Amino acid sequence: MPFIAKDMIKDALFTTLPVADVEASRQLGRAFVAAMLAIAAASPVGAVLESNFYRSMATDSLRQLPGVLIEVFCRCDRMVSHDRYRARAGTRHAGHFDTVRAAEELWNDEVAEPVAGGWPVLEVDTNQAVDLPAFVALIKQMVGNSVP
Repeated sequence: MPFIAKDMIKDALFTTLPVADVEASRQLGRAFVAAMLAIAAASPVGAVLESNFYRSMATDSLRQLPGVLIEVFCRCDRMVSHDRYRARAGTRHAGHFDTVRAAEELWNDEVAEPVAGGWPVLEVDTNQAVDLPAFVALIKQMVGNSVP
């Protein structure tokens, strides 16, 4: 399945679109999520989507996607997430404004829990390394159980 990540779209388009400030980056981020969902909806084989979905905005859009939907929610301690985010600041396109975003924007109730819109949710503890072969096998099993 194609892998569609919001930040891959952002980085590609940031090379041609002006990003004047954090608010412009936020607006573009919302547009990129809409583009990501449109691409996934049109994919004849499904897709794997990666984003920090805001629950209040994503539930209906995700629910409208065709096929089996399984949400993978990566959970880790807030300080671990914060430290990882700050460590990568400056390594991504400046349009992300990593060094000026407030913690309240990045770690809030909208993204701190799964969207959980009625589909299966698989939570993964990412405080440490994930056993990827076991994780992939679990997803394959879940997809197989979800197909009529």
